[in-house]
Amino acid sequence: MLSQLRDLDLQLLRLFVTVVESGGFSAAQGELGIGQSTISTQMAKLETRLGFRLCERGKAGFRLTPKGEQVLAATRKLFAAIETFKGEAQGMADKLLGELRIGLSEALSDEVLQRIGEAIGRFRQRNQAVQIELVSAMPAELERRLLQDQLQLAIGYFSGSQTALDYQPLFDERQRLYCGRQHPLFDRQTPSADDLQACDRVVHPYRFIAADEPWQGSSSARCEQVEGSLAFILSGAHLGYLPEHIALPWVERGGLRALPGKWDFTVQFRLASHRGHPASEAQKAFADDLLDAFGE
Repeated sequence: MLSQLRDLDLQLLRLFVTVVESGGFSAAQGELGIGQSTISTQMAKLETRLGFRLCERGKAGFRLTPKGEQVLAATRKLFAAIETFKGEAQGMADKLLGELRIGLSEALSDEVLQRIGEAIGRFRQRNQAVQIELVSAMPAELERRLLQDQLQLAIGYFSGSQTALDYQPLFDERQRLYCGRQHPLFDRQTPSADDLQACDRVVHPYRFIAADEPWQGSSSARCEQVEGSLAFILSGAHLGYLPEHIALPWVERGGLRALPGKWDFTVQFRLASHRGHPASEAQKAFADDLLDAFGE
């Protein structure tokens, strides 16, 4: 009785179908390239494996038994399913599948979003069927989600201190020191370091980059989000650093002013991933598309 299907069984079944389609043992010799006695021996092996006769052969000619007819139909279905599987498996071998969860830092510029959009467009041109989810969060939260395997990739200004994460440079963002219209320094052409020393600043809790900020001052204001920092600065009671693209509309309306001098600095944004988690083919491809988009 055939309890398990082996490679040999598949070979015997293919021989069986060829014999039937050829009209008998003798006629199948040329198709199979083996002698009639060998064909007879192989058919006998198959019948032994199955536990019943498949055909009658002799002076009366070749004909299938009722069970042989059913085995023939089942065998043809089996081989059709195998061909379907082979085609689908080959398609999967060349196709990117799965899900991608990608974290984005807050308040990215239009140019940066355009580059990310270009990367998504490139990726969608690939042979893929990948579900992509974009998640916006603070840099510290993005790193936490990467470490907990809730994200595969993240774009942000990271500390670079997480040894479990891999960081690749993407672009630099310019930060400038701003004051609001109501601030005493708004109309001061070139405020000095002493002028700034008496001012209150906005502190960003995740400003690991604070050491790089040219101006350090006392603070009674604290906010994690850029929008909150902007509100403090607009109040006229605080100075603070903002990305240039965030402040630009307010500068054009006369509500903010960048303080001239040596107060500017840049923040490097990076593409982060977990170095301890094997990257999927989809993740590798999307990372390549991101790096290419920003490389241009």
